[in-house]
Formats: sequence, structure tokens, C-alpha cells
Amino acid sequence: MSRYLLKPKAGTDVISVVVGWDRPLQTFFAQVFTPTEEEPEEGEATIWLGTEPGELPTPEAAIAVVAPYAEIPEALAADLDADMGASIGVKDGAHQAEAKRGLFGSLH
Repeated sequence: MSRYLLKPKAGTDVISVVVGWDRPLQTFFAQVFTPTEEEPEEGEATIWLGTEPGELPTPEAAIAVVAPYAEIPEALAADLDADMGASIGVKDGAHQAEAKRGLFGSLH
């Protein structure tokens, strides 16, 4: 799994923005955190995509989710693509495979 913390755009109420690659789910993910009354400094993920297998299939899909809220480094898509490429051929461990079968009915 990879995880990149991005700088929020000025003028937004966004606390933090995260994108990355989740090898077990075979998807990129995108999260945008905004303050809440209960968590004014850490915030809550008000946008969180990439929690289902294959939901965000490309780096560009994840970046499109967060682009309105964060500054996007020029190399981000290439870095995310490299993270995915580095995980090709990595297999689930026994416990991870069992959890996937229980959650999704298959190993994906």
C-alpha cells in the first residue's frame, strides 16, 4: 500500500488530502478530510473512495477526486502507477485471503 499526503488548496476548509494504492483491493484510493465539531484539528474523511475492489482503477481516477481540494504534484500519477507496478505478482497471505473470501466472496 502506498499513501501520499497532499497539500490542501488555499481557501478551502480541507485539513488533509490523501491518495494511494491499495494492493489487496486492487484499487487506488482518495480521501479528503474536513473539520468537524468533534474533530476540529484532525477532521473526518468526508470524501473516501477506493474502498471497494477496483473502484478507482487508475491513478488519474484517484487524482480527479482530490484535484479540487489539493495541490497535485507533477509526478504523482507516475508515482502511483509505479506503486501499483511494484505490487504486481505479490500474493495475499493466508489470513488476508481468508478475509477477502469472507468480505467479498472471492479473492479478487
